[in-house]
Amino acid sequence: MQGEADRQRELLDVEALAGHLLPAGSVFAFLAAHRLELFPASMFADLFPSGLGRPSIPPEVIASVLVLQALHGYSDREAAEALTFDLRWKAACGYAVDAAGFHPSTLTYWRKRLASSKRPQRIFEAVREVITATGSLAGKQRRALDSTVLDDAVARQDTITQLIASIRRVARDVGGAAEVVTTHCTRLAQVTGQDYTVTGKPRIAWDDEAAREELVTALVNDALALLTALDAAHQDEAGAPDGLAVIEAAGGNAAQAVTLLALVAGQDVEPAEGSDGTDGRWRIARKTAPDRMISTVDPDARHAHKTRERRQDGFKAHVVIEPDTGLMTKVALTRTTGTDNSDASVGAALVTTDPTLTDTTDVQVLGDSAYASGSMFATLDAQKWAPVLKPWPLRPAVPDGFTLDDFTHDPTARTLTCPAGTTRTVSPKGNATFGAACTGCPLRARCTTAKDGRTITLGEHHHLQREHRRRAQDPDFQAVYRQHRPMVERSIAWLTRGARRVPYRGVTKNDAWLHHRAAGLNLRRLLRLGLTLQDGTWAIA
Repeated sequence: MQGEADRQRELLDVEALAGHLLPAGSVFAFLAAHRLELFPASMFADLFPSGLGRPSIPPEVIASVLVLQALHGYSDREAAEALTFDLRWKAACGYAVDAAGFHPSTLTYWRKRLASSKRPQRIFEAVREVITATGSLAGKQRRALDSTVLDDAVARQDTITQLIASIRRVARDVGGAAEVVTTHCTRLAQVTGQDYTVTGKPRIAWDDEAAREELVTALVNDALALLTALDAAHQDEAGAPDGLAVIEAAGGNAAQAVTLLALVAGQDVEPAEGSDGTDGRWRIARKTAPDRMISTVDPDARHAHKTRERRQDGFKAHVVIEPDTGLMTKVALTRTTGTDNSDASVGAALVTTDPTLTDTTDVQVLGDSAYASGSMFATLDAQKWAPVLKPWPLRPAVPDGFTLDDFTHDPTARTLTCPAGTTRTVSPKGNATFGAACTGCPLRARCTTAKDGRTITLGEHHHLQREHRRRAQDPDFQAVYRQHRPMVERSIAWLTRGARRVPYRGVTKNDAWLHHRAAGLNLRRLLRLGLTLQDGTWAIA
């Protein structure tokens, strides 16, 4: 059942004894005074539908701890110890000087309850409701988009380590698989003398390419043999034509282990040189898979390339920010790869569902060139919103030559005219082929070096991107971008300061953490803007 705090202060209540020592305008002081208004018990009633059982920790205490934990980058154990020994935390949560904190596992329990509820981000939403109540965003029609890469909480694993770890996981999590591994996965022992009960890397001559390929071959064939044996075993048990499908349909750890093994056995390997893939000889693939899983410990972590020079492993945090106040109105954490996780895709989904935009007329959306995709322009055009996005740079096919905008595009007639005046129809796939018209053209040297002449492919929303490039040349456009864009960079700096590495594994848990951290940062920002509670109404002084 849901716990309830004692509304009468204890004799040694920290806030009563030493509340005057809390820094004015700090999150500690604010929670000490207003945690019940910010996080009322009714806000968490659905998490405890039964009135039976031992009362839980009061919800306003847990919500306050979760916000402070994310804000200060504490682990569960550190947060529980802070509640016991740090007077600021005790004051913020209404504890007495001699009161002990709760067990760290309580925070894990509450996060699971929140994650499985219909409103998993209610703590972030509660702070956002305060933002709305203050009127600090009223009439502010600009929203800035940005993202940043957050490091994962695990170490990157190479292919060898992933294959061994995946086979060991199947042996541990799939019923009866341990015996199957012992019977069918014998090639590793034949090559190295080490079986899958040993966690360390096999001892081989790692500087010998032939020895490395022999090890990879043994591991991949062991993995394939294990999958084949499990498939056959579950066909016999269930009478189904696909035994692995039976395991996957059952769900749980067993399904995850089998899926992970199948992925690892295929993502990083290719047939060895001179092999057609049927003789069982394998080697490490010479190029990285586009959506490569980098660790079996956290299958959601991915390689990230924020820039050519900056390479990280982890996740991507996406934010929507009101650029005058620096308040975050929407956030999300995703994998770093995949078209659905691109800045433009996630940014469009976030900004178009921003509940703080109550007036959807004359909205301006700011962002760097990562958001200037055709689909983003189409989304904003459908909303009748103005994009203030840095356009993609145009690169000519030859140095100092013609760019795409030197070709005249008629979207109604679906034609493209080159600088020499030749017009071609744009195909349904967006291709305009000038071909033979380039032969003898006096402008060819500035247009193309292709033997068969110039071919141009236009994106689905090329006309919107072209129009935007033209608007971006306007001094007023550039002035708005330069004036309002910098605040989003500052907000990203606040978000990542002391928190560049996520604390958990997987997208779901880290997305919840990101929302809690954003709630704490928003609360801190509101306090610096002058947040007060006047006659039961939130206001900015």
